[in-house]
Amino acid sequence: MDKQNKEQKGLVSITEAARIHNVTRQAIYVAIKSNKLRAHKDTRKWMIDLADLREYKRLKYSRTRSMYDGELLFDNGKGFYSVNQTAKLLNVPAQKIYYAARSGYLKASRKGAAWVIHESEIDSYKEKHLASKKRKAG
Repeated sequence: MDKQNKEQKGLVSITEAARIHNVTRQAIYVAIKSNKLRAHKDTRKWMIDLADLREYKRLKYSRTRSMYDGELLFDNGKGFYSVNQTAKLLNVPAQKIYYAARSGYLKASRKGAAWVIHESEIDSYKEKHLASKKRKAG
């Protein structure tokens, strides 16, 4: 079966699946090995059905959908953000947010392994610590 026939039948190789999902080939192999992504071996190459690839993406772990004690950890609608989301909002590196949280400059709480930051604390940190840096520089 040539490449065009495979695509018409909705089959892609591991390399193509990795390109579609913007991950490494190794990540696709690991997903197959751990039975998170269905694939079959076509003579010598692994082939993945596009429908299975879409299902894998739908079920794939996402930090934004993380739950803790039955509640959404980073519920932006209620004002709760992750370190990476906070860093993006403040236009600073995530490491700066981790440091600020660990040092007490930014009030954050731990829920399991994750830091959770409320938007009121983000605003407070921005006023007290980031605005003062801009005044000194300017």
